[in-house]
Amino acid sequence: MTDFSHLVREANLIGGAWVGADAGTMIEVTNPANGTVIARVPNAGADETRRAIDAAHAAFPAYAALPLNERVAMLRRLHQAIMDQQEPLARMMTAEQGKPLSEARAEVGSSAAYVLWFAEEARRIYGEIIPSPVAGRRLMTTKHPVGVVAAITPWNFPSSMLARKIGPALAAGCTVVVKPASATPLSGLVWGQLAEQAGFPAGVVNVLTGSARAIGGEIMANPKVRKITFTGSTEIGKDLIRAAAGTVKRVSMELGGNAPFIVFDDADLDRAVSGAITAKFRNAGQTCICTNRLYVQSGIYDRFTAAFAERVAALKVAPGDEAGAEQGPMIDEAAVEKMEGLLADALDKGGQLVTGGGRHARGGLFFQPTVISNATPDMRFSSEEIFGPVAAVYKFDTEDQAISLANDTEYGLAAYAFTQDMRRVFRLQDQLGYGLLGINEVLIVTPEAPFGGIKESGMGREGGRQGIEDFLDLKYTCIGGL
Repeated sequence: MTDFSHLVREANLIGGAWVGADAGTMIEVTNPANGTVIARVPNAGADETRRAIDAAHAAFPAYAALPLNERVAMLRRLHQAIMDQQEPLARMMTAEQGKPLSEARAEVGSSAAYVLWFAEEARRIYGEIIPSPVAGRRLMTTKHPVGVVAAITPWNFPSSMLARKIGPALAAGCTVVVKPASATPLSGLVWGQLAEQAGFPAGVVNVLTGSARAIGGEIMANPKVRKITFTGSTEIGKDLIRAAAGTVKRVSMELGGNAPFIVFDDADLDRAVSGAITAKFRNAGQTCICTNRLYVQSGIYDRFTAAFAERVAALKVAPGDEAGAEQGPMIDEAAVEKMEGLLADALDKGGQLVTGGGRHARGGLFFQPTVISNATPDMRFSSEEIFGPVAAVYKFDTEDQAISLANDTEYGLAAYAFTQDMRRVFRLQDQLGYGLLGINEVLIVTPEAPFGGIKESGMGREGGRQGIEDFLDLKYTCIGGL
């Protein structure tokens, strides 16, 4: 077994120095599969955050002024450093987050891919020459890094969420202050080590662990932070948007989801079932683009539900580092209790338990992969983000009904549909109110394409050529007397 102890830092990176919290207090990092403590990290607060912001602010002018080739070379070295450590990074992630090792390996690879993508996009930060309406003038636009960027990321994808923020920020010439989730801080702190190995100057990358309220409060109040990029709940995102108004920070928000998964009568049944397994149970259902509501047309409903439940019942629930594990533990006890509450509500309202239905025999934070049929719009998981291994299957009759049900939410992050009617595909593209659409496909996220939602699922995009734009200021220059 590959050891990851050489990657564990029980300190924060501020201005090029690895330091503890001022008060000397620490946060325990536990393995959700067995409850063991695997590390302790600093419980930093506002004062440490202020120093990190000052360090990033001081480092910004020189870093922004570096020749493009130097920034690109550092990003390429960062990509290589991640890939060189892919296996220990994956094992560290599985230990602190719980996901199967196969998923952790894929996430580390995805993180490296985002860094490489933005290393290439750094070369394509183009301005424009604009035709002048009058003689003797030259009109042009140029793009410039916004300054200090603060990134706040969740525990469910503790590496790739950072890659999609750190990568474009560094490519654009910005400096960063990073706050990873307290449940999974090791996968965040290691970015500091990797950045040092890649040759980024002191102060360009700063990583803090500790109080979300104290660290976030200082980030939002400090005028030296010019952009905040956040992935997390819609509720907290709204608070951050309000707080950003005080200093008019630019904001990027990747917030909650309530993804519909629509299966039409003409769908390839096997492909739809396989897609539903992946879209629902990857990372134990703890993803923002996870299927939340499965809508299956009446002509195929019984066959789909039976085939789907059979596959779900066969999923191997085990610690993420156990061979063949397909679903690991949930992140904490509150998450398990939420699943119990959602199931009790559904059963009280007429839902039928097809498979699963409670805590797993392994005990602890393990929960059975579960399927509920005869789901109805009045059940809690119709409007709440499940964020766990519970699949609710609804029946519909017509395409218009499916679209109406799918759009009946304040969220608009991801949606999936399975059909072989190409005319319907384009109708769905026009009418489904979501930022991401997967048609006959569920693994749709890639560095080459923009990621982000509409409505209350957020603003801004990560990935694609669009992913670097939020880290750049646009300047217009008019030169006269020519």
